[in-house]
Amino acid sequence: MGVETPGSQSSLHRANLERVVRAVRMAGSLTQAEIARSTGLSAATVSNIVRELKDGGTVEVTPTSAGGRRARSVSLSGDAGIVVGVDFGHTHLRVAIGNLAHQVLAEEAEPLDVDASSSQGLDRAEQLVSRLITASGLSQDKVVGVGLGVPAPIDVETGTLGSTAILPGWAGTNPRDDLAQRLGVPVHVDNDANLGALGELVWGSGRGVADLAYIKVADGVGAGLVISGKIYRGPGGTAGEIGHITLDESGPVCRCGNRGCLETFTAARYVLPLLQSSHGADLTVERMVQLAREGDPGCRRVIGDVGRHIGSGVANLCNLINPSRMVLGGQLAEAGELVLGPIRESVARYAIPSAAHQLSVMPGALGGRAEVLGALALVLSEMGDSTLLDGALSAGAPALT
Repeated sequence: MGVETPGSQSSLHRANLERVVRAVRMAGSLTQAEIARSTGLSAATVSNIVRELKDGGTVEVTPTSAGGRRARSVSLSGDAGIVVGVDFGHTHLRVAIGNLAHQVLAEEAEPLDVDASSSQGLDRAEQLVSRLITASGLSQDKVVGVGLGVPAPIDVETGTLGSTAILPGWAGTNPRDDLAQRLGVPVHVDNDANLGALGELVWGSGRGVADLAYIKVADGVGAGLVISGKIYRGPGGTAGEIGHITLDESGPVCRCGNRGCLETFTAARYVLPLLQSSHGADLTVERMVQLAREGDPGCRRVIGDVGRHIGSGVANLCNLINPSRMVLGGQLAEAGELVLGPIRESVARYAIPSAAHQLSVMPGALGGRAEVLGALALVLSEMGDSTLLDGALSAGAPALT
């Protein structure tokens, strides 16, 4: 495109192109009127840019309707590239393949030994990614980025995992760099709660909401915080550690070293033993939820107590950041009103009335898929637009070939 000087016509045009591509990339698809509203560009400018991007193969335009009127929906080209999501959980590995138009093309999960080393886990991930790409009839060189989720604190600058009792063989490793070296593409990493929040924000119960808290209760307890439409991580990446709010200074000792953390009253490792004498040592969260839904009084009581404790943590979030929605993820969300009702009761009791009134509490829509879809969304939000434009705008070449 030649040398661009700041403020020149070509520089301004390039900036407008990137602004339109970014808006479409983040939303999945938009009408031209929606692009104009979100970018602040005039309808005529958007129309010209969309035509140029379509001729270059960067976007696809399909007829649609908006408000009962004919419109044109703009999305990134199906062959502009693919993104990969990899989610490591306590007992599973899940991989998804998607395109830049926010379509999930393939997805698969398999059991994972929690005691496996990071290299063993990444070996499995590499194999599963390769298998899914091949099975989808796609090419590895179409991959523009990978999102990676792990259930552990992460140093956002270096990509190194902190100490973790959930994946003990991974502490001190750098799965981001390791996987990037294996696959030869950029890898973006985040913790499972943040990715669950992103997944629900883009595909699930958080759609259309700018401020939300995604709470995941599993072997640990974490919150993914979305503020003004973006994940808030904090300078060290530890924002959202709701599991370590102190509920009882003389309570059980937590894995973090403090006593009476929210996690010690809600996480599976602390909750399931309460029912072992009556329900056996092999009880799982999934089974506890199922029994509660069938009317088991012990399971219903434990789940209700967990909900009340979560609600007191959420009340703190309400008072601090005033989200408009709280989405409960993980298997506990399957308990529905048995857990959501007590959460609402605690929020109403402990939060500032105005903040409690504004908060809607609902289950996640994606279940166990939230994190891997969030990993796809992470790539879609973090990838740059110049890659999409550079090849496509030179002599109308198809993008990323």
